[in-house]
Amino acid sequence: MKVAVAGCCHGALEKMYETLELLQRRHNVRPDLLLCCGDFQAVRNEADLRCMAVPAKYRHMESFYRYYSGEKKAPVLTVFIGGNHEASNHLQELPYGGWVAPNIYYLGYAGVVRFRGVRIGGISGIFKSHDYRKGHFECPPYNQQTIRSAYHVRNIEVFKLKQLKRPIDIFMSHDWPRSIYHYGNKQQLLKMKSFFRQEVESNTLGSPAASELLHHLKPTYWFSAHLHVKFAAFMQHQANSKEELPKATKFLALDKCLPHRDFLQIVDIEHDPTAGDSLEYDAEWIAVLKATNSLVNVTQSSWNVPENNGLHARWDYSATEEAIKEVLEELNHNLQIPCNFTLTAPCYDPSKPQKHMQPVHTINPQTTEFCAQFGLTDINARIQQAKEESSVRGDYEEDEEEEEMDSTGSAEEPSDYNTDNSGLSSINPDEILLDEEGGDEDLSTCSVDPSPDHPPDFSASFSDIRIMPDCMVVSSDDAMDSTNEELERSGESKQVEEKSLNERPLKRVGGNENGNSGIKIKRRNQAIYAAEDEDKPE
Repeated sequence: MKVAVAGCCHGALEKMYETLELLQRRHNVRPDLLLCCGDFQAVRNEADLRCMAVPAKYRHMESFYRYYSGEKKAPVLTVFIGGNHEASNHLQELPYGGWVAPNIYYLGYAGVVRFRGVRIGGISGIFKSHDYRKGHFECPPYNQQTIRSAYHVRNIEVFKLKQLKRPIDIFMSHDWPRSIYHYGNKQQLLKMKSFFRQEVESNTLGSPAASELLHHLKPTYWFSAHLHVKFAAFMQHQANSKEELPKATKFLALDKCLPHRDFLQIVDIEHDPTAGDSLEYDAEWIAVLKATNSLVNVTQSSWNVPENNGLHARWDYSATEEAIKEVLEELNHNLQIPCNFTLTAPCYDPSKPQKHMQPVHTINPQTTEFCAQFGLTDINARIQQAKEESSVRGDYEEDEEEEEMDSTGSAEEPSDYNTDNSGLSSINPDEILLDEEGGDEDLSTCSVDPSPDHPPDFSASFSDIRIMPDCMVVSSDDAMDSTNEELERSGESKQVEEKSLNERPLKRVGGNENGNSGIKIKRRNQAIYAAEDEDKPE
C-alpha cells in the first residue's frame, strides 16, 4: 500500500490534503494512509491556541477546526503523533490515543495500532532530561513551565514501548533519534544546516530516548520531523543472538509543510491484502498497557523504571502469549477501533470570536470508554483526583506558586542519560549557537539525500520510497486555487515575517555563567516562534 508521510504540519491541514488530491489528479498516486510526525496543531478554538507553546503572535487558528466541526472531512485516514507545538490541552484528553476528528487519529503519549496488517507505533513530544522521569502531572490551565513540560517525553512511555517483542513496521517520533545522522549523508546535512555542527560533532543532536527505542524496536521504517530538513539514513542493526535475523531501519526525516517545500513523501509498504481498511488496536500493545497500568504516575516526583537491579520485584512487563490471547478474547477477535469521536469543546466560529476563552481540564468520553474496556487508569481522572486531594490539604495552590523552572532547562534533575544537549544545557532545546554566517535556514529548501557510502547499496535499500522526479514534485502552492487566495496571501505575509526574524539576532534567555554575552542565539524553528521574552499570553 502507499503511505504518505508528512513532517511538521503546523495546522495547515487544508494545504496538506489539497496537495494529496493534486498528486492524485496529476500523477494518479492515491495514498491509502497519511502519517504526520508531530506539530499537527489540532486547534479547536481560542482556548486551545492559549495552550500552544509559541509566542502569541504565532497563534493562528489555521484550518483544523473545520475538520473538528464536521464542515470538512479528511479525505484519507490520518494518523499522527504530537510534537512540541500542539494544543496540549486537546491532546491531553487522549493519553492512550483517539480520534481528534473524523478520520484523524492521534496515537497518544505513546501507542501502537494496525492498518491493513501493518504495525504502526509512535511516541509524542520531545526529549528534555529534567522532565523525563516525572509523571504526567500537567493539566490546563497551564503556567509558563507546564505549557512546555506537557509535551516532554516521559520514561514510562519509553518503558512501555520497550516491552514490545513483536516486529514493528513503522515508528514515528517528533525529534530525531540521537546519532542517526551518522548513518546518512552527514556532510550534506551540515552543508544545509551548518549550525547543527556543534551538536552533531558532540553527538548531542536528537533524543537519546528515541535512540534507545530505535535500537530496541528495530522497526523497518522510522519517520521524524522537528528539525525542518529532509534527511535519509540507513541503520543496520546488530543481532542480539545467532538465531536472530539481521534487521535494518530506513530512517526518513521530513521538512515542514510550507509553500515550495517538498514536505510529503510516498512510501510503498508491504501489507496484508486480506486485512480490512479499518484502523485496529494492536493486541500486544493493549496487553502491555494492562500489565503496566500499576505504574501510572501523575505527580512531579521523579520515578525510575523497574530494572533487574535487586530493587524491584518485577522488571519484565512484556506481554505473554496468554495475555495477548486474553485481549483478543475480550474483543471477540474484533480489533477495529470504534469510530467514537465526540466533540468535547466548542468549535471556533469566525463570526463570533472569543479571544478570552479559557482552557479547562476535560475528561474525554473516548478515554473513559477505552479505560473501562481494558481496565486501565484514566490519567486525567487521576490528575483531577490528585488536585482535589491536594486542595483539601491546602498544598495544591502552593505547588502552583512554586518558583518556575526557566525555559532554558538549567534546573535539571538527574537523568537516565548522561547528557541533555551537552554544552548547551543553559539554552532552550529549540535554540542553538550560531556564528554570523548561520542565518536564513528556514527560507531555503532543505533536502538531504542518502549518502552512497552508508551502506554501498544504500539507494537500493530505499527502492520502496518514491523519490519523485522534479516533474512530479507537488508543493502546497500548486494545491491552491482561486478559492484559496486568502490562505496564499497569509502565507506570503508569514514569509515576510520570517525574513524579518532572520535579519535580527535573538538574544540569549537566561544567564550566561561564562559571560559570553556576545554569542547570538537562534532557534531551529525560528519561523514558528521568536525570542523567549516575547512568549507571553495575550
